[in-house]
Amino acid sequence: MPRIRHGLGMIAALLVTGCGPGIGASPAPSPRASAPVSAKPSVTPSVTQSASASAEPSARPSGSLAERTLAEMSLRDKVAQLFTIVVWGQKAGAASKENQARYGVATPAQVVEKFRPGGVILFDWAGNVSGASQVAALTTGLREAAARSGKAPLMIGVDQENGLVSRLKSVVTTFPGASDIGKTRKPANARDVARATGEELRDLGISLDFAPVADVNVNPRNPVIGPRAYGSDPGKVAAMVGAAVDGFHAAGVASVAKHFPGHGDTSVDSHTGLPVIMHSKTEWRKLDAPPFREAIAHGVDAIMSAHLVMPKLDPSGDPATLSPRILTGLLREELGFDGVISTDALDMAGVRKKYGDAEVAVRAVLAGADILLMPPNLPKAYDAVLAAVKSGRISERRLDQSVLRILRLKEKRGVFGPIRTDPGALRSEAHLKIAKRVR
Repeated sequence: MPRIRHGLGMIAALLVTGCGPGIGASPAPSPRASAPVSAKPSVTPSVTQSASASAEPSARPSGSLAERTLAEMSLRDKVAQLFTIVVWGQKAGAASKENQARYGVATPAQVVEKFRPGGVILFDWAGNVSGASQVAALTTGLREAAARSGKAPLMIGVDQENGLVSRLKSVVTTFPGASDIGKTRKPANARDVARATGEELRDLGISLDFAPVADVNVNPRNPVIGPRAYGSDPGKVAAMVGAAVDGFHAAGVASVAKHFPGHGDTSVDSHTGLPVIMHSKTEWRKLDAPPFREAIAHGVDAIMSAHLVMPKLDPSGDPATLSPRILTGLLREELGFDGVISTDALDMAGVRKKYGDAEVAVRAVLAGADILLMPPNLPKAYDAVLAAVKSGRISERRLDQSVLRILRLKEKRGVFGPIRTDPGALRSEAHLKIAKRVR
């Protein structure tokens, strides 16, 4: 991982993972991967099932497509559905040494067929982006591979915030980033940019955007958020976030508010370290929570966790991603969020400091996460979660709750298909006018 230095001048050069700066440089390959196996890795039984699981949805028999799909899935496929991964290459059928090293198969399509993940996230640094027609063909090929191998369709996402974090910059309309939009003081601009961005993602076959950033950037030394946030005033940021969620939904694309419980008041980058924020619960409710409350009020599809410690919210010392008190206690119970919770990228240093990569995946699920994003070693993480379910450490009911949330999201956003791409529609005159107006 690249070392991050303070100051916004370094951010643009270090934009690399599912949440933004810091992970973009392709991480070193993990040992050769094999197909998921049922071997039970050593798992420390110190974390228990969250007692609040009863507040979460259960897979009751009904006529919904999501519930029918869940009922037909094997245990192994349910576990696989939790993972959203990176594949390397521009074409679904083109071989890559990175795929071979990490997954034991060469092409992106073979990775999807072998592991049957719930989602794939695209990156320019993984060689996924060279042109609009190429991206559309890649997403189509990946979805076809998923249809050949499993019951559930593949959700394809991207980290397209605009501004500094623009994974599709070379092929989509160039829109201003959040801080520039925030300076206009017009939430309608946030809505229009999100809608136009979402429309272009749909034309590429992408159904989920890991945006908007809901952090309130109150620390001028913040090395990871900075201009990615709409501003430093909680109320104004909340209005922008709510409008952006509306815009993505108008385009038919799922939106992800990030990074819960709030990454705005830190001088440490969670890609390379573990930030600690000393906000009291009262301060958190006043400063960090309002944009997330607003996102939830606007029906945001998913919320991404942050790899940071807030000791006054959870004195355990665990990052929020692994904290039942934060993900279940605050997000599910206090804020009333019943949608999908995604981890931030699990290959980031902030979440890997205390536990091994296998244990991190298990603890994230126990904390309340549904999507396990970008595990550094997919077979190891998959086997650990599968073993935890077989041993009863993670109950099958808890697993079903996460899978059902993911499937419901896919059903709501049309991922069960058919999905038609139209790469020629990008950079339309209407979208260019929006970009020009907002600047």
